[in-house]
Order: sequence, then structure tokens, then C-alpha cells
Amino acid sequence: MASRLTPRAGGRVAGDRVWTVPNLLSMLRLAGVPVFLWLVLVPQADWWALGLLAFAGISDWLDGKIARIWDQASRLGALLDPMADRLYIFAALLGLVVRGIVPWWLMAVLVLRDGLMLLSLPVLRHYGYGTLPVNFAGKAATLCLLYSFPLLFLAGYAGIVGDGARIVGWAFALWGTAIYWWAGLLYAVQGRRLIAQSRRADRPSGTGDDPVPGVAATSGGDSRAGAEPGQPEQTAPGRGCGPPSSGTTDRKGATSPP
Repeated sequence: MASRLTPRAGGRVAGDRVWTVPNLLSMLRLAGVPVFLWLVLVPQADWWALGLLAFAGISDWLDGKIARIWDQASRLGALLDPMADRLYIFAALLGLVVRGIVPWWLMAVLVLRDGLMLLSLPVLRHYGYGTLPVNFAGKAATLCLLYSFPLLFLAGYAGIVGDGARIVGWAFALWGTAIYWWAGLLYAVQGRRLIAQSRRADRPSGTGDDPVPGVAATSGGDSRAGAEPGQPEQTAPGRGCGPPSSGTTDRKGATSPP
């Protein structure tokens, strides 16, 4: 579950460290995105591009492992890690579309999903929440897509290797796209629940009914304040012997603060 941006009292504050090993690996991965795109488009050095993509995948696994073992998780790392994954997906898709290996609609479908996710961030921040943590479906979708891109690059070569890479690559790409959207729906459900929870928590607690005019709010008041002149005084039933009658205000509710 996403945590509030403002630290809660007694809770553990998320690390604000910047220069950690996982963050350095994420920064290195981000620096490799333009290099990867240049290798794909300009010299079309596919093998070098695939090597860089493999390094990005290994470092993605490694920085998460180090962050857990060495307790170096940070807010910056939670932002950089998924950003690097999405930029590599975008760069690989752009290269495949420009070279005519995959159709443009595949890129449009994936970019549309990420665009909707970006539009939800200001809404979450308005209610005091940061980015949602990556769920299992999102991780599985990212892995499927990152596996599909090297295979789709190899599909451009003739022979049995290219044919096999085309079949397996498209299988990973279509499965990854479907799971990518499924993860987006899970994020939307989670965000909606967090917003509803925040609204309930921020709602004033003193929403009880106002005391009825003429009836004392405390036990020290005159019970005959609302009686008509000439009517005899009625003795109230024993206290604690059942719920209060309709039209009277509960003592506990009347004396408790809002």
C-alpha cells in the first residue's frame, strides 16, 4: 500500500538518502537509455544494444536485491527504478517502430497506459499519497516486455533463428501488453481505495445529531426545562437500564468532544 507523504508519528520514515548503491545502479541504467536508442537507430548495432539491454535487466534485479539486503531503500530509488524500466520499454519500442519491426499500435497501447498512470499521480498527491508501489502483475508485465524486445530484434534476421525469435517474441509482447494493462487496472483499484480511505479519515468525527432544544445536555441540567407549566414532574427511569428514549440526547455523546 502506498504510504502518506507526511511521516506518521511513531512510524518509520522512508529513507531520503541519495548516494546509495541501488540509486547509483538506477542512475547508470538511466544514462544507458540514450546510448541504447542510438545503437538501435544509428549504426543498428543490435548485438551491442542487446548487451546493454541485458545489463539493464541484470542491474534492475541487482539494485532491488542490494536495497533489501543492505537496507538502502529510499524514496529516490522507488522513483528511479520504475522510471528506468519504462524508459527502456519506450526506447526499445521506438527503435522497433522506426525500423518497421513492430506496428505503431503496439507502442500506442503501451504509451496510453503509462499516460493514464501519470495523470493519476496529481490526484494521489492531492490526498497525500505518493506513487503506488509496483505490484506483482506490473513486474511480470515489465519482464515479459523486456524479454520480447531482444527477440523481436533478432526476428529481423533470416533463418530458423529469426523465425523462432519472431514467434516467441510476439508471444511475450502480447502477453506483456495484456498484463501491463491488467496491472494498470489493479493500480486504479488500489488508488481508488486509498482515496476513499483518506476521505473517511479526513471526515470530521463530530457528526452526531445536535441536542434537542429544551433537553439538558448534561446530567446536571434541570430535567423540567422543557416541561410545560402545570405538568407534574416525571421521575426518570433508572440510569443504565436500557437505551435512552427517542428525543433525548445520550450523555456520552453530548459530553464527548467533536
